[in-house]
Amino acid sequence: MAPRAPRAPRDVEQEYPTAEVVAKLRRLADALETEKPFRIQIAGERIRVPAHATFSIEHERGDGEEEIEFQLKWKLDSDDDSDDEDENDDEDSEDTDSGSDSADDAADKAVV
Repeated sequence: MAPRAPRAPRDVEQEYPTAEVVAKLRRLADALETEKPFRIQIAGERIRVPAHATFSIEHERGDGEEEIEFQLKWKLDSDDDSDDEDENDDEDSEDTDSGSDSADDAADKAVV
């Protein structure tokens, strides 16, 4: 199998209805709990989050608003692009919206 070309930098923020967020978070919680990879589709792009990803929660306050971000971050390596059949592959196939730009440099993090 030929190696994949590097992916272009990307920084999107996508809003979802509450029911979709709940479903994504439930699948993410299951993957974190079982230490398995997680697949998610954000603004039309399918992303594989490896089991070794680091999870963090960020809080920001300023200009009359507050923000909480749940972040998963990992280093890219050849195993991160594999299509293993035994992983959590219940991807969100209906998500085809195009995201809007945000101010964060998020090329290597998935915000769900």
